[in-house]
Amino acid sequence: MAIEPPFTDLEIKKAESGFYEGNSLPIALVSKSIMVALVLWALLSPETANKMLSAWNSSLLVGFNTFYIVATGGFAFFLLILALIPSVGRRRLGTGNDKPEFSNFSWFSMMFGAGLGVGLMVYATAEPMGLWGSNPVILEGGAVANTADALGSAYRYTFLHYGFHAWAIYVVTGLCLAYYAYSRDMPLTIRTALTPLFGRFLNGFLGHVVDILGVVATILGVSVTIGFGVSQLVDGLYAITDMSWLMNTSGDIPTPSTVGLISALMMIMVMSIISAVSGVGKGVKYLSNLNLVLSLILLGTFVVFGSFGFSMSTYGTAFIDYVAHFAQLSFGAFSSMTQADFTAALPEAVRALPEADVNALYSGAINAWGSLSGFQDKLPEAFSALENSEALSATVYEVGTEGRQFGWQAGWTTFYWAWWIAFSPFVGLFLARISRGRSVREFIVGCVFAPAMVCFAWMTILGASAIEMELNGTADGAIIAASTTNKLFATLQVMLAGNEALLSGITIMSVVLILTFLVTSADSGILVMNTIMSGGDQEAGIKHRIVWGVVMTAVIGTLLVAGGGGFDALKNAMIIGALPFAMVMVLMCVSLAKALYRDSLREMA
Repeated sequence: MAIEPPFTDLEIKKAESGFYEGNSLPIALVSKSIMVALVLWALLSPETANKMLSAWNSSLLVGFNTFYIVATGGFAFFLLILALIPSVGRRRLGTGNDKPEFSNFSWFSMMFGAGLGVGLMVYATAEPMGLWGSNPVILEGGAVANTADALGSAYRYTFLHYGFHAWAIYVVTGLCLAYYAYSRDMPLTIRTALTPLFGRFLNGFLGHVVDILGVVATILGVSVTIGFGVSQLVDGLYAITDMSWLMNTSGDIPTPSTVGLISALMMIMVMSIISAVSGVGKGVKYLSNLNLVLSLILLGTFVVFGSFGFSMSTYGTAFIDYVAHFAQLSFGAFSSMTQADFTAALPEAVRALPEADVNALYSGAINAWGSLSGFQDKLPEAFSALENSEALSATVYEVGTEGRQFGWQAGWTTFYWAWWIAFSPFVGLFLARISRGRSVREFIVGCVFAPAMVCFAWMTILGASAIEMELNGTADGAIIAASTTNKLFATLQVMLAGNEALLSGITIMSVVLILTFLVTSADSGILVMNTIMSGGDQEAGIKHRIVWGVVMTAVIGTLLVAGGGGFDALKNAMIIGALPFAMVMVLMCVSLAKALYRDSLREMA
């Protein structure tokens, strides 16, 4: 029986004249209105905005933590199945005559720079070091924080956050867009990926909603990335110049000041707009190639002066451990613990304590960032008066294990999944933009497995060197005590101590690398937002690239101000904005599976 041809008559109405000529007015105006409203709210009432975003985020995580975890695990297994099916894997993203536009080196450079460049600079040492001090295995008592026993579990979760799952999120979006754009000659925009499910309904309101969700998620995802990167850039500039106005030294750990952050942000965004105006084939391509070269130099510095043998040993054992736990990591979601459940599980003598004391015990026992000793140091006086209080305190702390693990997962793994999902319209569309002519298997292997393996090497060579210096006492706690965005520079200072000339040179090079990674991420994001707004046109007008660059600058700047120079407001807004698009991505997978199945039937017919 003949199968109907696929729906390809996607019509996105565009303005025929005026400022928005060639762009979809509903997508452009609604997206900008949402962002302007967020900016004004954060400017006019920063404290209220920060508190409300935090409250919404907490409520959302309680209800949707499991959805984020399971959906992301599903994306990874979905792509694995597609790559293993011979007839699907050899399908080409384009016509039979299409050849790849970029060389393998440039292709990998651009995907690497756009996908995880800034994140790798910020978290190269911060991620393994942080997980060495806190992860689910430590929280359940399976290892002691900051010891050799905790190394394996630290890298299990490091590889989880920066490995196959992270890249699978990007590639699900990218593969869906590339398949329809190049195999069916449809617009390179988000709604295209849902046409097998919704067909002509995407020509109107529903299609606009999908594209708007993509634009909003992109802005928030790129904003968080740039926010962290700008903070690290300020740390690096301070290490080079020692300009005190860049840092806030009032706390225990110096952190970038709001003035320093905003100044660095303005510099980054001006450069990004200039690069975006030049287009993918020039500015983005050349900066991406430079990023990869400088990354290799930084990696080589750690190979020569760091603990390379220890790092490679860690790489091998950690990768085996990661693969062995892959299914559990993919779908193992923790549930929140209510105070009623916690209280019901307490020993009778503890339940009889005053309500305020039980509340304090609950808060301390489910604190994912606390330890047993820290919990015992803050016990209420009434609890300390109980018979055998030390043993009781260990029991109470054990009761809160599930709550601690949920808090850890929601604050760490789920944050990452939301970050990568919010980032996926940008990275996915960008990967699709540079991957015409590749096969489905080549796209999956090239954009999931290859960059993940490089990320693993990066995290072990840089991160394990830092951990080894803490284990043998060389660092004496200096790296652990440094702020998240300053851990890389703290590691360099310990590792290259006594070689001031080399330290200065590598620090300057690292700052340049952070700068180019930031510019690459921002300009790629600007190009992607314009592509969506113009209904898939890959050559959007220069004026709109400038406008979206200004909008993104305003969003990042005001949310940084609302957070008092911190990132809570940015992170909360991003997690909230990522949820609707996560649901769209699940529909994308169903849609692509249907399209591939129907296309195979058409070919057989």
